[in-house]
Amino acid sequence: MTRILVIEDNADLAFGLRNNLEIEGYEVRVAADGISGLEEARSFGADLIILDLMLPGLDGYRVLKALRTEGSTPVLILTARAEEADKVRGFRMGADDYVTKPFGVMELLARVEALLRRAGSVDRDGDSSERLGDVEIDRASRSVTRAKAPVELTPMEFDLLVALVRRRGAVASRIELLQEVWGYGTGVVSRTVDTHVAELRRKLEEDPARPKHILTVRKAGYRVDG
Repeated sequence: MTRILVIEDNADLAFGLRNNLEIEGYEVRVAADGISGLEEARSFGADLIILDLMLPGLDGYRVLKALRTEGSTPVLILTARAEEADKVRGFRMGADDYVTKPFGVMELLARVEALLRRAGSVDRDGDSSERLGDVEIDRASRSVTRAKAPVELTPMEFDLLVALVRRRGAVASRIELLQEVWGYGTGVVSRTVDTHVAELRRKLEEDPARPKHILTVRKAGYRVDG
């Protein structure tokens, strides 16, 4: 059974999340603060973690930082903080998705399913590798190097990079990328793609403000060159 850990200090919300996730067939455990949440994450063996940012004891950002030093379990941030800067910080620290309160239960369940599907998928291109300038992408080991130095990418950043490289030279729209990488429906409007592209540029481009490889095609989407 797929295991999900919910780290949320609002008891009513945590109960509702647990109830809905268990109805979907997941095994769910709940932690009410950052310290116990981190302990549960280490002992429970969760396949996905839903993490609030505003937690007592240890805030969600510090929990996320600790999680990312210890593994790559998908993390979905669930928070009332809707500012763009908070989202960028969360993604930069390794979050895989970001949902703001209030939220629709069906949307949350869809995002959970998409994250789990991506985390459990096997790359169809086997052990092939790709090169993008001085960046080398190894699909088999899901690793990336730049000028032979390792680059740490989140699971979603890696999947987005592979999706763009597969289309080398062709434009990928935001909707196409949301469907392929995140598993969202056609009606979803999100800045997630733009935020993740900005992170890829920060990590892989020599000058992120003037990218040479991950290019924006105005009013169309993104394409890879090089």
